[in-house]
Amino acid sequence: MRIILTDHAKKRMAQRAISMHHIQEALDLPDYTVSKGRLLESVKKFNDKTLQIVVEKKDKYIKVITVEWK
Repeated sequence: MRIILTDHAKKRMAQRAISMHHIQEALDLPDYTVSKGRLLESVKKFNDKTLQIVVEKKDKYIKVITVEWK
């Protein structure tokens, strides 16, 4: 499925050194997900950090709203 990044998500990726590879892996193989109404939170641990991604799933694409390390 195609992934679209909001301007906000792109900005946070640059600020927090989060790569597209991190996002793809967290969406493909999350440790767990949490449904938040129309949004979905995907969480994936990478070594000593945990990546949290908030997305909106559509029929033909996934829109990444924000990303952060926890």
